[in-house]
Amino acid sequence: MTEQTVADAREAFESHEAFEQIDDGFRVETTVFDATATAAETDGWKLRYEVSVTVPTLSAAVAGDAVGSAVESGWLDTFERRLEDAPTSTRASVDLSAFAVESDDETIDVIFAYEFGDPERAVEIAKTFVEYVEGTYVEGIVPGYEYESPVADLVRNAQQGEGGAGGTPL
Repeated sequence: MTEQTVADAREAFESHEAFEQIDDGFRVETTVFDATATAAETDGWKLRYEVSVTVPTLSAAVAGDAVGSAVESGWLDTFERRLEDAPTSTRASVDLSAFAVESDDETIDVIFAYEFGDPERAVEIAKTFVEYVEGTYVEGIVPGYEYESPVADLVRNAQQGEGGAGGTPL
């Protein structure tokens, strides 16, 4: 196997239309959430990629009064469990070297780390993880609340769907 370098990964990120270079990595431009990806060398021939996506908590996304603590807690637990399946959404065999879901009152940080040898495929995997987080977030929206932007925009787009079909995201 050929050893990959961070320069190879940087070139793959730069040539992909979904990423824009920032100081400490690459921002994913195809989501309304704050999402970044980085690459680092390892002791082996593969590079270590880290994808970070920050989304609002359910309470932070709701207009007006926050949701109850039981709803928030249950929603976050379900969100985290669903995100554990993110590697199955890729068209590659990906073993996570790290997975974390960390939250405070306003935001949830989702972190995936994995090692991969092919930079072009690794960049596609990074984008897939970001899309998986966004899709999982929208699928988990609790009906009956009024949401603020950007979540309201995501829900509206999901309801319209392709061809203008209505309904909830689920």
